[in-house]
This record gives sequence, structure tokens and C-alpha cells, in this order.
Amino acid sequence: MKFQLNHEDPLRYSCPVLVIGCFEEKAYEPTLARFDQTLDGVVSALYRDKEFTGALGKTKLFNTFGKVAAERLLLVGLGKEQEFTPERMRQASGAAAQALRAAGLSGCAVCVPEGNGLLRAAAEGIALGAYSFDQYKTDPDLKTGPATVAFLVPEGCSAVDGEQLLDEARLVCEAVRYTRDLVSQPGNVATPSFLAEKALELAALFDIPCQVWDREDLERHGMTALLAVARGSRQQPRFISFDYRGAGDRKKPVVLVGKGITFDAGGISLKPRDGMERMKDDMAGAAVVMGVFMAVASLKLPVNLVGLIPLAENLPGGNAYKPGDVLRSLSGKTIEIVNTDAEGRLVLCDALHHALSYRPAAVIDVATLTGACVVALGRFASGLLSNDDALARALKRAGEETGERVWQLPLWEEYGELMKSDIADLKNSGGPPAGTITAAWFLKNFVGTTRWAHLDIAGTAWEEKGRHYLPKGATGIGLRLLVQYLRGLC
Repeated sequence: MKFQLNHEDPLRYSCPVLVIGCFEEKAYEPTLARFDQTLDGVVSALYRDKEFTGALGKTKLFNTFGKVAAERLLLVGLGKEQEFTPERMRQASGAAAQALRAAGLSGCAVCVPEGNGLLRAAAEGIALGAYSFDQYKTDPDLKTGPATVAFLVPEGCSAVDGEQLLDEARLVCEAVRYTRDLVSQPGNVATPSFLAEKALELAALFDIPCQVWDREDLERHGMTALLAVARGSRQQPRFISFDYRGAGDRKKPVVLVGKGITFDAGGISLKPRDGMERMKDDMAGAAVVMGVFMAVASLKLPVNLVGLIPLAENLPGGNAYKPGDVLRSLSGKTIEIVNTDAEGRLVLCDALHHALSYRPAAVIDVATLTGACVVALGRFASGLLSNDDALARALKRAGEETGERVWQLPLWEEYGELMKSDIADLKNSGGPPAGTITAAWFLKNFVGTTRWAHLDIAGTAWEEKGRHYLPKGATGIGLRLLVQYLRGLC
């Protein structure tokens, strides 16, 4: 998708469709009032007859019949003016993009009356809302979203600043789309070796040092928990490490760890059949970390960043690990297996302990870790747990700024009682009560005193129905939040 900045009068700008944001019960803003007058009152008639009300995300497309330069107008609701925020601009732009896609319109212009302050949000909404994963569809008449978008801003807005904002938004959204593509791939394609190849391609494209360990490497390094999870599958495990150095060698890196279970059948503790096809998205954390590196390298952010991605399939098989087994993790801590479907924390615990070897400033893991997080928070917020209040605050702030909201849950020591084992240092599951918290409490045991945060995206990595800039399917949530957090460090 290409972005352009333009200062032309919206009434005189020639394009297939012009998108105009409208508040509820307020049809006479200056630009909209001019269109209403030129179009013989059609806009005010739409409001009067309740065919369009300006409600957030609602759209109305109509032909201008040559009365203005644009062939069509697409009105999109911004909601109540007193409740308007950049996130609502993002949502409205995403709804507009989906309407344009449904109409088969490939080019458009967007009025941004407030100028550069809302420009980034409008660009992100259009780019993310127009996304769809069509790689395996054979329909030759498949409708696509807009390929070129012109953003019309008032004369007083700086062209240099505006173009920079658009370029940054485009690069970040390209990384989100890349992440969504990875998560959308079926499990028979997106195997551990496939993702490892994609990581090497990404690293070569942006000149980022990258290593991939195979089974022999994992055995040599003692990543026993990761290896145990992979034992039931014919697909061999992999471990990816990126090392981006944008701030010189003296500055401590932030380490991102992404859960990469490329398909999760639950192992011996087999999942129910209903919805199991969705378990291809259990590598969404891994995809987010890969996308973050794409964005950070594209933006050339002056930060030091390490990415660690453990990859495996969790299937039942003759060699699969079993409930009752005891594993010795990379840290030396022993783990009693009580549920083989609590596998994500096992691959993460080895990766988190390995992260300490980089002497990091902070470690952040992102994972579709627990169904309990969906029960607690639904699909509108990711879970956040941390051993450092300042880190948690920074991530919450980044979540609010990007619309990728998080909600912090406690990590009190009392929850550790649920994870005690009679025969090992820890159990890998404490049962249904406080499932998201106990999973994070388990992970906390492998980071020592290092500043650490855990993002549980189990409820937000996949959108069931489709809304505004989150079409049905993979969302890429977590990427923009982490990029915004890293920008804050700069």
C-alpha cells in the first residue's frame, strides 16, 4: 500500500472515492458543509432520514454524479465529538478500509481535517483494516483493498513531518501484515523449520545477525524442556535468535521472547476437537517478535534488541512426554508434568533462562499462553504480568497509545502455592484457578531478578468476527505496542 500527502482542496481532488469522517449529529463541519451545499443537501438529508448518523465505524457510500471531483464519497462515523481520540480515528479508518474493500475500490483519498495529529492513526487504520489473507484462494475476481491512499491535510500542516509520519506508519503496518501472514498460515505449512527459514530470510533482508539451532544444538545447550515438548511430533524443533544492535555495544539490550508452538493438539492431554484447527495460531508470539524486528530494522531505531523464539509442535505420539514425567530445565530447576497441554511455559522457561546470558536491561515475553486469559479479559485486552512496576507502566502506556490495551494482573507469592510439586521444584500447571497468573508465576521463576514482563495474547491474537482495523483472523496484536515501547526507550 502506498501513502501520499496532499494539500489540495477536497472538493477539487479527483479520485475514485473520498473518505470523510463525520461526528454524530453534526453534519455541518466546514468541509462537510461545503460538500453538502455542492451536492444539493444530500449529506444533511442522510442525517435527517437516519440513513447515516455518524455512529462510530458506520459507513455510507454514494455517487457524486460529477458534482465534485471525487467520483464517490464514503462517509464514516467518528462517534461523539467529545469522545473522539486517535484510537477512534484508527477504528473509523479501519471501518472505511473494509467498506472500500467490499466495494472493490482500489484507490482513495482521506480527509484528515485536524492535520498531522491524527494522520498516523488514519494511516494505520486504513492499512490494517484493508488486510486479508488470500494466499490460498483461487477466485480470479477476488476484491482487494485500496492500493494507493492520498491523505488530504490543511495547508498549515508540515509536509515534511506529515510524510515522515506516513512513512513510519506504513513501515510498522507492513510489519503487522507480515506478522498476520505468518499466523494465518496453516499448520502443515508453518512448521518450525518453515519459520526458521522465514527468520533467516528476514535477517538477510535487514542485515540482522540471526542464528537457528536444530535438535542437536538444543541438546548440546541443555534446552530439555523445549525438547520434551517436541518429542511427540515428526517436525523437528528449532530455536531462533536475532541480535539487532542499533545503540552500540555498551547499552544493555531488551530481550523479546516469543512462544512458537506451530500447532498445539495438547499432546497426551489432548484438546477437544472443537476449535482445534485454530491451534495453528499458537505461534502468534513468535510471529510478533519476528514482526517487531522487521519494524525496528525498517525504522532504524537506536536500540539494542535480542529476539529469542523457541519453536515446536505439541502432538501426541509414541515418544511424547507424559503427565507424571519430571524434566530438568536449562536453569537446572526440575518440573513435574501434570498437563502436557501446558506446554507453552515449558518452551518459554528455557528461552527465558537463556535470555539472562545477554545481561539484558529487560526481558519481555509474548505468548498465546492460557485460555484462562480469555475467560478473564475476553478478546479486548491482553494480560500483563510483571515483576517491575516501571516496566509494566511503560507497557500499559504504549498499549493505550496504540490501542493494543493490556490489563495487569497480580503476581503475589500466594499464587506460587498452586505450583508446588511433591517430587520436583515446580509443577507445570496449577489447575483452573487463576490460570493466567499461575502460568506467569511459573515463568517468573526463570528470570531471577531481571526486569521482566509477560504479555498473554491468547484472547487478542485472533479476531473471531472482524471489527474496524482488525479483520477476521490474525491480528498481529502486540507488535505495535512493543514498537511503541521501544520508541519510548529512544
